[in-house]
Amino acid sequence: MHMKRVCILGGSGFIGRHLANRLLEHHVESRVLTRKRERNRHLLVIPGLELVETDIYDRDSLERQFRGVDAVINLVGILNEHGNDGSGFRRAHVDLTRNTIAACGAAGVGRLLQMSALGADAEKGPSFFQKTKGEAENLAMEAHGKELAVTAFRPSVVFGPGDSFFNRFASLLKMTPVFLLPTPDARFAPVYVNDVTEAFARSLPDRKTFGKRYDLCGPRVYTMRELVKYTARTAGMKRIIIGCNDRLSRLQAKVLQRIPGKPYSMDNYLSSTVDNVCTHNGLHDLGIHPTAVEAVVPGYLSSGSARMRYNEFRRAARR
Repeated sequence: MHMKRVCILGGSGFIGRHLANRLLEHHVESRVLTRKRERNRHLLVIPGLELVETDIYDRDSLERQFRGVDAVINLVGILNEHGNDGSGFRRAHVDLTRNTIAACGAAGVGRLLQMSALGADAEKGPSFFQKTKGEAENLAMEAHGKELAVTAFRPSVVFGPGDSFFNRFASLLKMTPVFLLPTPDARFAPVYVNDVTEAFARSLPDRKTFGKRYDLCGPRVYTMRELVKYTARTAGMKRIIIGCNDRLSRLQAKVLQRIPGKPYSMDNYLSSTVDNVCTHNGLHDLGIHPTAVEAVVPGYLSSGSARMRYNEFRRAARR
């Protein structure tokens, strides 16, 4: 299957920016759909990238934008919603995936890559995030067949320059000398964004990946406490980190979800009650050697690094 051009939903986000660059290395150009083109003009520095302002939740708009591309990549995902009833998660994950599948059929697109998440489970997921991601993943895989080849990816927390994991904790740690950490024993296997995007790029034309789901993890499992301590140490901050028990973690989530920007929510808490680790790492199946946190994070998190200052400027500008 020869690929020349793909359409990316969620292409203006952290993973999307890295993916567009990685696809270019594989000689694949990207059409990125966005609600606000002016806010994402920085993507235009990527050669061959077409940035289109459109309503991705409108099926007819999707169909128009899917015409003329060889594949669609759905990266859209939210970690929090405006309310607390799950409707925001359902719209972003389930409804959009359903419309994407229908638009692929109407536009004659025969290839779909679906970004899911480790722990996604439509029936047993404890959070709205995990339930709706699981339902969306199932919808995509049920659509796999003669007319549409589908592959789903289920990464653990994704890290790299511009991420919302290590960078967010670094920002929070700056605010206080004593940090109350919810769910300190939650387990993760952080996976490098370049490994994730390489997995997408390699699978795109590869028929052996059709109809499959790949869990993606880094080479090592950490607790949340270990990751936050590593963040403080790497960013050059001395902090007292106190792990909260389950009762205090719940209380913290209920309070923080009422703060503008919702830095932490009950849904985040519920997601963290399930270990975010792989039983089988799909990166190995794709011939990709997982990259360690320690090999990358100091390059953009170290105190005084140009990358860290750049990320702070981006956040201040809401970009």
